[in-house]
Amino acid sequence: MGKIDVYPTTAWSAGTGCHGGCGQNLFVEDGKLVKVEGNEDHPWNQGRSCPRALAMTQYVYHEDRITEPLIRVGERGEGKFEPISWDEALDYCEEKMGAIRDEHGAESVIFVQGTGRDIGGPITFLAYSYGSPNWVQLGLSGHSCYTPRLGAMKTTLGEFAVADCSQFLEKRYDDPEWEAPEYIIVWGQNPPNTCPDGFYGPWIVDCMQRGSKIISVDPRNTWMSTRAEYHLQIRPGTDGALALGMLNIIIEEGIYDKDFVEKWVDGFDAIKERAAEYPLDKVAAITEIPAADIQAAARAYANAKQAAIQWGVPIDMCPDGTAVAHAISCLWTVTGNIDIPGGQVIAKPAFGVTAYPFSSEELVELYGKDLVERMNEKRIGADIYPMYKHFRGWASPDVTIEQIETGNPYPIKGAWIQTANVIGGQAARAKFHYDAMKKLDFVAIVDLFHNPTTMALADIILPAATFPEKNSFRSWWTPMDSIKKRVQVGECRSDWEINFELAKRFNPEGLQRWATVIDYFDERMEPSGMTFDELDAKGGWAMSPEGPGRPYRRHEKGHLRADGKPGFNTPSGKVELYNKSFESWGMDPLPFYTEPPQSEASTPELFKKYPLVMITGARSNLFFHSEHRQIPWLREKEPDPTVEIHPDTAKEYGIYDGEWIHLENDMGHIKRKALISLKVKPNHVQTLHGWFKPEAEGAEPNLFNVWDYQVNQIIPGPQASKSGFGGGQYKTTLVRLAKISEGGA
Repeated sequence: MGKIDVYPTTAWSAGTGCHGGCGQNLFVEDGKLVKVEGNEDHPWNQGRSCPRALAMTQYVYHEDRITEPLIRVGERGEGKFEPISWDEALDYCEEKMGAIRDEHGAESVIFVQGTGRDIGGPITFLAYSYGSPNWVQLGLSGHSCYTPRLGAMKTTLGEFAVADCSQFLEKRYDDPEWEAPEYIIVWGQNPPNTCPDGFYGPWIVDCMQRGSKIISVDPRNTWMSTRAEYHLQIRPGTDGALALGMLNIIIEEGIYDKDFVEKWVDGFDAIKERAAEYPLDKVAAITEIPAADIQAAARAYANAKQAAIQWGVPIDMCPDGTAVAHAISCLWTVTGNIDIPGGQVIAKPAFGVTAYPFSSEELVELYGKDLVERMNEKRIGADIYPMYKHFRGWASPDVTIEQIETGNPYPIKGAWIQTANVIGGQAARAKFHYDAMKKLDFVAIVDLFHNPTTMALADIILPAATFPEKNSFRSWWTPMDSIKKRVQVGECRSDWEINFELAKRFNPEGLQRWATVIDYFDERMEPSGMTFDELDAKGGWAMSPEGPGRPYRRHEKGHLRADGKPGFNTPSGKVELYNKSFESWGMDPLPFYTEPPQSEASTPELFKKYPLVMITGARSNLFFHSEHRQIPWLREKEPDPTVEIHPDTAKEYGIYDGEWIHLENDMGHIKRKALISLKVKPNHVQTLHGWFKPEAEGAEPNLFNVWDYQVNQIIPGPQASKSGFGGGQYKTTLVRLAKISEGGA
């Protein structure tokens, strides 16, 4: 037995799948990873690990892992691939992508990402070096994951804000500046099961242990809702009405923060008038929440000394996700819970360092205004949804898939897919995406395991590295972290290494100042005064020092504005509840409610046929989206895709616990194992997304049995909100249950 060395690093994908941030210790023996444990010295997770991190050894050394470049040798879908060298693989990509750029223009290749590993930096680096503006979460209608919330915050507040759980303070809960929120509204999330965007879910539990009381907004009974003082068991998709109704109560009863509103808020009278359109009885009828509960929760939140809101992806997936996030942001604004301990803390990255351009302003700063304007002329969907021109650099996923089909206004010929199992994971109306993408001339995929998308579409597959196998850095709010390579598996390379080398082939002159990926990291990290290696030598993480990077009350200190004056980073210097940016883009400047596109009110005839609301996407701490189904320690805990059904509903349909059944609607049906449970209401069912069977046959037509289990086959799409951001119908699709006949599929 050799000597075991212990190395600190930061967990991000690939491997854990998550949005990252946890400090982990890697135990390495003779160059092999033998164990992963939480790093007690890291302020983010303070020594804790999730099941996926603890199972990393099984993930890293899994027998089915792709560890060398593969090129397709049969027809698409046949599952026939042969290994080639890295030089041959990169030459092949350069040749195919170069030919498309020469004949059709760089915009005819789309750059497709999912969620999870640190992909935003490397994929945009490659896309812009190649010359394409079309960076997209293909299949995810309306980019219905965090971007709608970011857009609402950026345009009203000028910044991003998160629930204050002391995460911006090195001493965390022991820092005398921090105060625990008196109340936390946990809206559309079960934090113990998930670590969402820039946030560690167990922090909510930490706050509860320090006195925070919970208001849970969730249609399901969860660990969090059962410990809440108020559980607002909402009808899925009606969150906008609830937010406006609570806002109306707070304003009408005069329990808002009058001093903060008078000094720091623009558009209060307009928002008061809009909120008045949502009286309590109306909101109770829309949301199916008792009026007394809505009123009590609104009063508790508004009367708290300090209170916070932690929200989840269901906000983005409302029919108009940006408007719903706008409405919720009004709640923390009128109650003065911004930039104070225990409220919504202004979320700035440590030292002002970002791993890649996160906003339109940063795109202009890095690439120049002329380039960004030229990109916008070709960016898919930017002429339909003005917000795409002015916030971040996404192309519209809904317009993109239609354009693949139609070729208008220009053809889409190729796709670079990285961290995205489009067919088996994120795509609503999955078969439509499958059929459309089959028509592409060239598809390159960067991944670690075969999945339905690699099997169905890939011309070439490049093997990515897990987080113990790569160098990277993370600067998503705070702290700034290094991810340090400690082991090598096969010929796998990090996403950064792959994209950096290919980008230099497409733009050698523009990228000549960086000889290595580490040189690029060092340049991005310059504001911190540290290099990548220096950060690693310090233990792998660093918090912002005193000054603009530290909370609280930065709006009073002049720490938010470029001119150094007090105020918020908006044109008026105030929080603009009447959203002037939205108005200039032809959008409603005030929040509003839209009924779900499928419901008893919207589609009464469809509702008679399919009377159950299907909620999908609840997070499992064993899997991340469509990942990890082949990892033994994880899969044995959750071997099959289940659907939660209320006992009364199961009795009505004659379904017993553990029975395989169909969920069906006019789009088709998928298989689930019945789990009779009081977690859901009688008129709801809940099922996990992202299911396929890695142990099944991978070649077509099976594709790992994806067509048996992929719930997104029966979810409509494309279906973006009015803003283009939000609106994916992943929580509000109508279905019914059906017995599987003997011998039935």
